[in-house]
Amino acid sequence: MNRKQRKIVLTAAVLAVLFGIVPKVNAMHIMEGYLPVSYCIAWGVLCIPFLLAGFFSIKKRLQTDRRSITLLAMSGAFIFVISSLKIPSVTGSCSHMTGTGLGAILFGPTAVSILGIIVLIFQAILLAHGGLTSLGANTFSMAIAGPLFSYAIYMICKKCRVNKRVSVFLAAALGDLFTYCVTSVQLALAFPSPDGGVALSAVKFLGVFAPTQLPLAMIEGILTVIIMIGLEVYAQPELKILEQKKEEA
Repeated sequence: MNRKQRKIVLTAAVLAVLFGIVPKVNAMHIMEGYLPVSYCIAWGVLCIPFLLAGFFSIKKRLQTDRRSITLLAMSGAFIFVISSLKIPSVTGSCSHMTGTGLGAILFGPTAVSILGIIVLIFQAILLAHGGLTSLGANTFSMAIAGPLFSYAIYMICKKCRVNKRVSVFLAAALGDLFTYCVTSVQLALAFPSPDGGVALSAVKFLGVFAPTQLPLAMIEGILTVIIMIGLEVYAQPELKILEQKKEEA
């Protein structure tokens, strides 16, 4: 990003913090109308700086290498398909794979925020999966927090010289699980337990998610490794270019 773009992202981040701090906020696809209005607005505003950073990241990537649009589109399609396969879980939400780890590994976490919000909008409108009022909360958990964690895990593994396929598996699986940790906190903030408050409520939500989400996270990790193996065979030149661009950044 150039200096002007950085200023825009920074300004958006400051505004997000200012607008996100509302009295009630101290307190995986969340369904339409489930969250209170103040939480819907707060989570939506908090997503803005990440979405701006993602837009500038994709714009810069496509300006320097138009061929990467194919892999970018594939990453978005993977997120759409894999996150549409949902299992009913805790009231107001569901369990499913996220698919965002692949995009985070290939393009970095900020780019996935744009892919994620596009997927969430299409799913809310076409599949009644999630919702438009809960779009901000779902975007933050699945398209921002999850990819950031996946990317961090992948880079840590890379620096520690962990086997690449193991790194990909851990990044995808743990990113999936972290998404649901964030979702549990989001639900707990909106619906704290009368006895133990937000902390106890978050533990309860995690307890309900865990039986279905743990095996799904393992499956997502395996699928992501399989796709990476396929890309290494059929898209080696594109992967090399992506690696070079990440090193330059």
